[in-house]
Amino acid sequence: MTHKSYLLLLSLLAAFYSTTALAQKAGSGADQVETFAAPIAGLPTEGSLWGMPVNLHGQTTYINQRYNNFTSSYSGQNSLDSLKSMSYTWSGTLFFGARIAPNTDIYFNPEVVSGVPFSDLAGLGGFTNGEATKANGAQAKFYSARAFVRQTINQEGNKVVLENEANQITQTVSSNRVVLTGGQFSTLDIFDDSRYAKDPRIQFMNWGNMTYLAYDYAADARGYSWGLAGEWYLDNWVMRASRMLAPKSPNGRDLNWQIFNAYGDQVEVERQHNIAELPGKISVLAYRNNMILARFQDATNYINQDPATRQGTQAINNVRSSNQIKTGIGINAEQALTKDLGIYGRAFTSDGHTETMSFTEADNSVSIGMGINGTQWKRPDDTIGISMMQNGLSSYRRGYLQAGGVSYFIGDYASPSQTISYSPERIGEVYYNATVIKNVLAGLNFQHIINPAYNSARGPVNILSFRIHAEF
Repeated sequence: MTHKSYLLLLSLLAAFYSTTALAQKAGSGADQVETFAAPIAGLPTEGSLWGMPVNLHGQTTYINQRYNNFTSSYSGQNSLDSLKSMSYTWSGTLFFGARIAPNTDIYFNPEVVSGVPFSDLAGLGGFTNGEATKANGAQAKFYSARAFVRQTINQEGNKVVLENEANQITQTVSSNRVVLTGGQFSTLDIFDDSRYAKDPRIQFMNWGNMTYLAYDYAADARGYSWGLAGEWYLDNWVMRASRMLAPKSPNGRDLNWQIFNAYGDQVEVERQHNIAELPGKISVLAYRNNMILARFQDATNYINQDPATRQGTQAINNVRSSNQIKTGIGINAEQALTKDLGIYGRAFTSDGHTETMSFTEADNSVSIGMGINGTQWKRPDDTIGISMMQNGLSSYRRGYLQAGGVSYFIGDYASPSQTISYSPERIGEVYYNATVIKNVLAGLNFQHIINPAYNSARGPVNILSFRIHAEF
């Protein structure tokens, strides 16, 4: 199926469902963990301990993905395996919270993950499972995902009730307020929220639908970091800023605690609105990273000095010697069209001079999609998502790969005459989630990937996924 076919399918579905009338619920405040949980009789999730309000929530998610053999003229060190493959992830998380003062909360999220990603997590720009970055083999790994303090400073404004859910004890706040978050969390907990494309556990699975694919946000290899973030809510406006620790080495597990020497900064301005009483928003996000990174031009020059021995290697490792600044900017817009249908779009560009710090191999990205609830077919708790995206590389990264270089996640080099035949990576994704029993959903997901890892000599790849998710 071509990208033109995706556009036609998207347009037809939008036209068909525009006569129905809520998109999936967004996360709250300073943590954007998506949820569909309802109270379970006999299982209270909020109460009091030693006079403090506390809450406890949990989730578990299993994702299984498979694809059949696909066309490949050649393969390299970091290519997606062209033979039939299977991948899976399983995760479990507990969300503990306590209010230690009237407007001061602490939260702790222990997490366990196991799984085996496709091709050891190589061969794609837009990887197919947002949980895969946390998986490091079939043996379950326990770790701390989040451990943070949130301070709310209320100002004049209307009262807003934040309901009890993961990382949010029931709280009445002002529409005009400042929220400070410090400790261990994900940059994506604060920035680039979306009703329709955020959480791979219950929404789209592809990394390009978790956030902007070209947004190289500061994180460890699992997607978490330590830092300080501030949010200023002013009626329909929200302004956010943060500084997060960078990894010691690109895409590394260990963080560099020299926060003035290696870091990721981001700022975001969001404007919420209603059109015909239906919610929407537009936000603009920019980031600036500073850490020791390789420049692609330097790595390309290094290969060209001795191509016979340096082609087919990760030459970026040989020129990573000094701090570099990496920047990017993007826009996100979403709008509910009816009570059951909403659309979204994201676009982002990074400067593309340097290697990836923490996320994936992309220097520009565009995605659009929609979320639909099943009211029309009398299953209001079921959801459908449809999206398409296009990811691209800068001329600097492209030149490095075509010279015979291999990057952290991608590199199809097989011989001097078999480097990448560059073309933007295009991905279509469709999912259906059905509520099996209360707070348990099962879902199917299909992804069609054209030009995997930006190489028209390979693919397309069709990936079918099964997901089961439960929460309380």
